[in-house]
Amino acid sequence: MATAARVSPLTTVFPSVLRTRARVRASRVMASAGCVPAVIVGGGRVGRMLQSLGDGRDVLVGRGGMVPAEFEGPILVCTRNDDLDAVLQATPPSRWNDLVFFQNGMLEPWFQSTGLNEADQVLAYFAVSKLGETPVDGKTDTNPEGLTAAYGKWASAVASRLQNGGLSCKVLEKVAFQKQMLEKLIWIAAFMLVGARHPGASVGTVEKEYRSESHR
Repeated sequence: MATAARVSPLTTVFPSVLRTRARVRASRVMASAGCVPAVIVGGGRVGRMLQSLGDGRDVLVGRGGMVPAEFEGPILVCTRNDDLDAVLQATPPSRWNDLVFFQNGMLEPWFQSTGLNEADQVLAYFAVSKLGETPVDGKTDTNPEGLTAAYGKWASAVASRLQNGGLSCKVLEKVAFQKQMLEKLIWIAAFMLVGARHPGASVGTVEKEYRSESHR
C-alpha cells in the first residue's frame, strides 16, 4: 500500500500546500556553532541532512555499525522501522535514554516491549527528495508555523538543529505530542488506502484529485 502512494517512511508532508523551502547553505551550517553534537544512526537522506546541520562534531553510524558508548549527546535514529531492533542491539544500554526516534507510526508497543517507555521522538514534516537535496519544510495553510515536533530529553537540541537549517520544529509535552502523532498516523493511513485504490498515484495526486475519498 505504501508503494502505491510512494511515501517515505520518515518524511510525509502535504504536497499541495508546501510553502517554504529551507535553504541549507554554508551560512546556515556556520550558524550551528552552538549545535549539540550527536550520533546519527542512518546514512540516508534524513541522516545526512541532519549531519549537514551540525558543526562537524557529529558521528555518523551506518548499517551494522555500533553506537559509541563514550560519546555524549543525543542519538538520532533515522532508519526504517524494521531496523529498530538492530539499532537497539548496537546501542549500549547505558545510552538508551539518549535515543531519539524519527520514525513514523505508532511505536508505543515496541517502546513498551523494550522498556523505552519515555523515549524521545520527532514527528518529521519535512521532505528530502534525494541525498544532498535541500529539505522542504511541511508548512500548510492551516499550520503556517510548521508541523514538525519533538518530545523528550533532547527535544530542544533537535529543534535547535533543525531551526539552524531553516526548518521549523516545536517542542511539545508528551500528551500534545501523542495527539499530533495520532493525527499524522491517521492521515498516512487514509492517504495510503486511497493511493492503493488508484494504482500509480503519488501522494500529491491523492491530495489534489482524490482528497475527498480520504474523508469518507
